[in-house]
Amino acid sequence: MTSPTDRYGGDVLARGWQRAGKPTSVETVVEVGMVVEDVTTGFCGAVTRWENGLVVLEDRRGKQRSFPLGAGFWIDGKPVALQAPVRRRTGAAAMRSGTGASARTASGSRNTGPEKAKVALPSRVYVEGRHDAELVEKVWGDDLRHVGVVVEYLGGIDDLTGIVADFAPEQGRRLGVLVDHLVAGSKESRIAEQVRSGPHGEYVMVTGHPFIDIWQAVKPTSVGIPGWPDVPRGTDWKSGTCARLGWPHADQADIARVWQHILSKVSGWGDLERPLLTEVERLIDFVTMDHEVGEP
Repeated sequence: MTSPTDRYGGDVLARGWQRAGKPTSVETVVEVGMVVEDVTTGFCGAVTRWENGLVVLEDRRGKQRSFPLGAGFWIDGKPVALQAPVRRRTGAAAMRSGTGASARTASGSRNTGPEKAKVALPSRVYVEGRHDAELVEKVWGDDLRHVGVVVEYLGGIDDLTGIVADFAPEQGRRLGVLVDHLVAGSKESRIAEQVRSGPHGEYVMVTGHPFIDIWQAVKPTSVGIPGWPDVPRGTDWKSGTCARLGWPHADQADIARVWQHILSKVSGWGDLERPLLTEVERLIDFVTMDHEVGEP
């Protein structure tokens, strides 16, 4: 019998003695928006995505870091072991297996080949303009058709609250909106906040990228330029950019031809900046979360 003063309390070589008195990590399924701290580095952020055995966290300053799924995290001060969902995946999280360039779509997902036409989901993704829609189609078109999501462009978001009210989002009929220049203090950020705090906020995701125009989401190196130029406020950004790069910009037809040139240089996700990639995939996941899509 062990005495109260026996500090070893029994066989010190028995199984599990190293873990005695230590908290056990609870297996926890990872979710977008979940706030997690990595124990080793102290990095704390919200989950933005997970793939290939990694989870990506973003802190309050917008910095992102990836960590292996599993143990080594804290949530609300308690140890957890993060796991990817075991249910069938949906949206941009689908088709993440497979190897070889020929097996991948432009977004990096697994290419499942031709599919039968399917009825589109009631949910939608809205983008600001035609160029945004064309870029999303070129990179994510196969993924969108796989999950049955339609992308529409708005021609601006000044009346976004009215557009959302007309759409009337609800469970099973979600709305995702991709906004240009979504940075603190901008007009776009104020409009986005009005929508989020509105009556349909639960079923609407308004997110975006920091670029003034979707052109900037294409890596300069892919277009063959050293960088996107600074354009003074008050100057039309596309025309000002073309002028500084020596591209034609006399009329809208010139601007359209320049855009087609830029778009032709995009062959896949590697030609785009990370902020756009992350937010488009978040939107696809959001609008498909009420609808399971079978594994390819």
